[in-house]
Amino acid sequence: MTDMQVNPSFRLAYVPGVTPGKWVRVWGERLPDVPLDLLAVPVGDGERTLREGGADAGLVRLPVDKDVLNAIPLYAETTVVVFPKDHWLAAAEEVTPDDLAEEVVFHPLDDTLGFTADTLPGRPAIARPDTTADAIELVAANVGVLLVPQSLARLHHRKDLTYRPVPDAPQSQVALAWPQEGTTDLVEEFIGIVRGRTVNSSRGRGAGPAAAEAQQQKTAAGPRKPQQQKAGGQKAGGAKAGGAKQAPRAGGQKPKPAAGGRGAAAARRGKPKRRG
Repeated sequence: MTDMQVNPSFRLAYVPGVTPGKWVRVWGERLPDVPLDLLAVPVGDGERTLREGGADAGLVRLPVDKDVLNAIPLYAETTVVVFPKDHWLAAAEEVTPDDLAEEVVFHPLDDTLGFTADTLPGRPAIARPDTTADAIELVAANVGVLLVPQSLARLHHRKDLTYRPVPDAPQSQVALAWPQEGTTDLVEEFIGIVRGRTVNSSRGRGAGPAAAEAQQQKTAAGPRKPQQQKAGGQKAGGAKAGGAKQAPRAGGQKPKPAAGGRGAAAARRGKPKRRG
């Protein structure tokens, strides 16, 4: 594994629609002395950025070249169709690919769903838009509709547009990827963060110091005291503390109450204790 000292900071690339904020916050808490530099890249440049060493790791969309990059799938996004608010599709809760048979469906060059000319639902546009943003502008002009991951529909939100889920459409998977030859301690640390590992179970840079600190605190606290017996618990031998009943005497005589028993009984009946 590469020495962590070659990475004074950690560079994380991410593609449109991915929000790394929650993981960045955890990084800041665990490794406050190691800056995390965020690098926003176009969807088609995520893999190239990692190949060329522009980032230590990246939140990208699959597929990637597994001969060069390691990748951990994180989640799959819901696919939605984007259309004008006054479009007839707005009456539906969900849309099927067959519902789009008569619609012009845009297929931008930066498509993230893996459509081909043969698999794209609906009727193809005369030309493919360069980007998803360009396709959104055409949808707003009421020229056609667009299939995208839900995060991209939110990213390009417009007041005059809306969207509906398309459960039967292909989905886009987001993954954490990094060069196979670049599995540093800092990469391992970020892997642990996205996988939800605790500080002590992490394999990365922060694991050793965190575990050592926890051990020091445990040692300073001293040996644990034996657990105190709860009130009403059992004594050794199984008898309840102060709760064992006296066995009746031979001949059916009732046992005498314990010292102070009359006073306690009188108090329960609301009578004053007898003096003297």
